Amino acid sequence: MSRLGTETAFEVLAKARALEAKGRDIVHLEIGEPDFDTPPSIVSAGVAALERGETHYTPSAGVVELREAIATYLGKRRGIAVDPAQVIVTPGAKPIMFYALLALLDAGDEAIYPDPGFPIYASMIEFSGARGVPLPLRERSDFEPDLDELRSLVTDRTKVIVLNSPHNPTGGMLSDEAIREIARLARERDLWVLSDEIYGELVYDGTHRSILREDGMAERTILLDGFSKTFAMTGWRLGYGVFPRALLDPITKLVTNSVSCTATFVQRAGAAALSARPAEVDAMLAEFRRRRDAVTKGLNAIPGITCRLPHGAFYVFPNITRLGLRSSAEVADRLLSEAGVAALHGTCFGREGEGYLRLSYANSLPNLEKAVSRIAEWSSRLAPLPTG
Repeated sequence: MSRLGTETAFEVLAKARALEAKGRDIVHLEIGEPDFDTPPSIVSAGVAALERGETHYTPSAGVVELREAIATYLGKRRGIAVDPAQVIVTPGAKPIMFYALLALLDAGDEAIYPDPGFPIYASMIEFSGARGVPLPLRERSDFEPDLDELRSLVTDRTKVIVLNSPHNPTGGMLSDEAIREIARLARERDLWVLSDEIYGELVYDGTHRSILREDGMAERTILLDGFSKTFAMTGWRLGYGVFPRALLDPITKLVTNSVSCTATFVQRAGAAALSARPAEVDAMLAEFRRRRDAVTKGLNAIPGITCRLPHGAFYVFPNITRLGLRSSAEVADRLLSEAGVAALHGTCFGREGEGYLRLSYANSLPNLEKAVSRIAEWSSRLAPLPTG
């Protein structure tokens, strides 16, 4: 148990709620959750399923209708040919990460993961008994991995590479060239790839490309996705994985041994979301784009802060090194206590996150403008960083 990490976002949320209980006004930019309600058509499908009495067990891998809908959706939206039998449905997307790494990694193995990156990658790799190998993502490369550096990290013990594009926390995306080269490396070194594509529908520049489309990757790639981000369904807990056939039986056994299955009425709601994509989904993406542009512009106007324009997801990852404080953790703590802005320090996502903050713009534009104004006012009271 000592090897398990956590998500600092929930810890910061608890601190922020405690301040609110004392009467403080806090702007929440710490949680990666759409602030929109689930589209009514999806809710209606879930309610209808409940009213039909669909409250019983289902097959561990999911109901056939949802697995078929996922396969059809991936074919239309991402150009991926998927057999519905390769789809396993879970209560949220995190279990796919959990099951895949438990199934693939043994003590002594190594797994490469992005740094900064979603903290549960490193947590689950360590929990499995394997050794996590961080792959640095740097601002000067627009948070894309250095492919030569990636190759240098692969050893005879490497078994898995974890990818995340669009990326949490930076909003960066893998280029087509990077995807091709990583696929080539995986084939040459006989590696598994866990491709976290939970933000695959939240893309502002260009289109998302899955590594699963590359030659020879279908038998060595696990695609992780879900409904939380795209359809504003975080509390419904609905995710899925697309697995190579060799992993279907072991992963299904892990589902049976842990959660049995995913709630039936939730699966019916998910099938409705995919079969008749609600108009609210595209409206939500357009609003995220508007917020992204406003927040990035506002942060870049603050002395001591620079911020790259993210290509996907709903996070900005501003560089705050010129503020002159000791660490990004100090900046985040002081922003919460002194300015009433809840944010995450970059090292929540790994050592390479030092010098950055992660701000979620899954909040209303007025609240985001209030947060940027508070950050600007707070930073203006700091002692200026010496020049020269």
